[in-house]
Amino acid sequence: MASLRDFMDLVRAPAALSVPGDVVAGGAAAGALGRRTPALACASVCLYWAGMAANDWADRRLDKVERPERPIPSGRISANLALATALGLTGAGLAAAGLAAGRRGLAVAAPLAAAVWAYDLRAKNTPAGPAVMAACRALDVLLGASPGLGGGRMGSRGGTPGTAGAGSPSRTFADALPSALAVAAHTYMITELSRREVSGADRRVPATTMAGTAALAAGVTVAGSRRGAGPGAAVQATLASWYLARFGAAQARAVDEPSAPRIREAVGTGITVLPALQGALTVHAGAVPAGLAVALAAPLGRRLARKISPT
Repeated sequence: MASLRDFMDLVRAPAALSVPGDVVAGGAAAGALGRRTPALACASVCLYWAGMAANDWADRRLDKVERPERPIPSGRISANLALATALGLTGAGLAAAGLAAGRRGLAVAAPLAAAVWAYDLRAKNTPAGPAVMAACRALDVLLGASPGLGGGRMGSRGGTPGTAGAGSPSRTFADALPSALAVAAHTYMITELSRREVSGADRRVPATTMAGTAALAAGVTVAGSRRGAGPGAAVQATLASWYLARFGAAQARAVDEPSAPRIREAVGTGITVLPALQGALTVHAGAVPAGLAVALAAPLGRRLARKISPT
């Protein structure tokens, strides 16, 4: 009988700490942070875990050769149970999104679920794989902004249509697009690296993703500096630098030695440090306490990743 630890391995439980920050960053950018946000974050986690379970189900034959330690090839979880888990978590994620934000939530959650399954079943091993996975994470950010979808302008703090935070301009769903693109860019780079977790890579692959990481961190820092020299800009720059230092260092090690273990290390670091980037994006939207709270998931995820692999 499968244990709780087996299911945690199946869904890469620690990696889920990189997910709620998508919703918070999107909600902050659209002025939609509020009582719906926790439920939307739960929906996001369910869909992420569903994708992990579906990934292992789809790769069950390949994993017998390449990743025999995973729950299905090791015999700890049956293929049918993994598929049922993926379907159940998908349903739970859609239900949570619908309960939290009604049709607006489902308008984003449904395409997100479809993209997750499309990646696992079709796109993963094709040239389109990284782009499809990037689209998944972009939609995850937009899920946080979904309460404002088609509902006019929203307050940057209150999360209620037609009201704005004191002294702050009102925002719309579209204002979450830059944050969605930033997270998508990060995800694209991780996915490119993850395709070499078993075989290792040419040095040019981690070198290219490292340059992309530096450009992304610089862009986030510059965006913050353009908003002024207040404490928010300093926090945003610090979080972006933290993101670059950790993910960049892991990629530098992979450039020096592009073996499978080094590539896997870089992928794991990219997953666990993502909350630092999400936190910077949240701070950029003016939600400094929320951004700091999101960023705190990075060291926790790193600690948990020592016990359960996030890849």
